Amino acid sequence: MLKDVLVPINRAGYPFIGIFAIAAIALYNWWIPAGLIGFVLTAWCIYFFRDPDRTTPTAENLVISPADGVVQSIVEAVPPPELEMGEEPLTRVAVFMNVFNVHVNRVPITGTITGKHYRPGKFFNASLDKASEFNERMSLKVANEAGQEIAFVQIAGLVARRIICDIDVGNKMQAGQRFGLIRFGSRVDVYLPKGVTPMVCVGQTAIAAETVLADLKRNDEAPQGTVR
Repeated sequence: MLKDVLVPINRAGYPFIGIFAIAAIALYNWWIPAGLIGFVLTAWCIYFFRDPDRTTPTAENLVISPADGVVQSIVEAVPPPELEMGEEPLTRVAVFMNVFNVHVNRVPITGTITGKHYRPGKFFNASLDKASEFNERMSLKVANEAGQEIAFVQIAGLVARRIICDIDVGNKMQAGQRFGLIRFGSRVDVYLPKGVTPMVCVGQTAIAAETVLADLKRNDEAPQGTVR
């Protein structure tokens, strides 16, 4: 039970937790009810920046979810042009994170980072399809040993105002390895190689570093989901 409560905190959250805590103390000294609200918000800030360990499947052919959240959409779309992956549409799996999800992002496959590009933009609701095109984003590309490339894109949301990405071109990464986060509501898109079908369906809950989005050796029909 303690493991569920005492979850590690991502270092990017320390400054915000400190600011929230100082503000809560100041408010408490000014007006107790306001201070209590401040302490609740401080607790939420700690909760937001939690960074639990995850158990990642190690099969090389698996594409792992880079984010916690809900599979918002699965569509055919052209990858971000800055990654230079051509103009042919690929299957895009979008995972939407609300403010209560873990926001630490993970690398979807084991491989070498071959592309990275930041593009400023707008801050539409990340659940909207146009967010992939117009919102602030960090586009990344990773290639595995077989030469297959996957694009994954951090997209800022309506209240998100900072994308953090701690990896660069040339870095060798393991599937499920932490690489960054997006503060306060966001989305991560994954573009699968041509011919690879997803193993998740729209509305399904994904867990970063654990949920399998696709199998690079699988090209049969994508699954359909139903609410029960």
